Amino acid sequence: MVNTEETLAAERPRSTRAAGAPVTSVAAPAAVAPVRRRLGALERERQIVAGATEFFARRGLDAQMRELAAEIGIAHTLLYHYFPTKRHLIERVYAETIAGRWDDRWEGLLDNPRTPVADKLHAFYREYLPAILTPDWLRILVHSGLSDGLIPDRYFAMVRERLFPRLLREARRAAGSASRARATPREEALLMAFHGGLIYHLGIWPLIYRQSYTGQGDAGLTDVFIADRIRGFLAQMPEVMPATRRRRAA
Repeated sequence: MVNTEETLAAERPRSTRAAGAPVTSVAAPAAVAPVRRRLGALERERQIVAGATEFFARRGLDAQMRELAAEIGIAHTLLYHYFPTKRHLIERVYAETIAGRWDDRWEGLLDNPRTPVADKLHAFYREYLPAILTPDWLRILVHSGLSDGLIPDRYFAMVRERLFPRLLREARRAAGSASRARATPREEALLMAFHGGLIYHLGIWPLIYRQSYTGQGDAGLTDVFIADRIRGFLAQMPEVMPATRRRRAA
């Protein structure tokens, strides 16, 4: 007859501990802390600007520098070492996020006299709109407008200097005028409605208000929307130009 107790004992795993020896716990190997690489000055500056761009886009430009430093994971004294004032940092965010997206090549594209007006405007906006219509670009612009106005002032000064005169010249050219005179109030209003309408429809509506529109995400339809607005802009220009500035197209 098989001894049940002996059978069970044989099936139990054998212990290497001698009978009566004290139980000792085996310590788990200590976790090795990752070595943090020391960033160079240029890398640290880029880290701060990238973090500030995301932070200001989400929190607004009235948020505190101490909060920014904590979110980036650096001491606030180090933040002030790189950017002595909040305005210095906002200026840098503007340079990187707003002004830095303007491509000088676009001016040459718009200035090319051999390209038909509608074609060059379409080519410009097909590149310009994807470059600027991002959540951080739009939100920083809006937040600054509700705060100190610094970034909208800088952005629209650039637009009035580098873009609007070219749009006005090309629209007049399509209408048969070679005038380089300053825009009339009606012409300026048409420029703002055209340019601002594209930004509102394709950027502010989906990215700020978070509202969808029919055709959103369809690259082909986006091209159609741009072309439709260009046709409307050029068609209306002859109506708002002073009669003395018109000439018959050659």
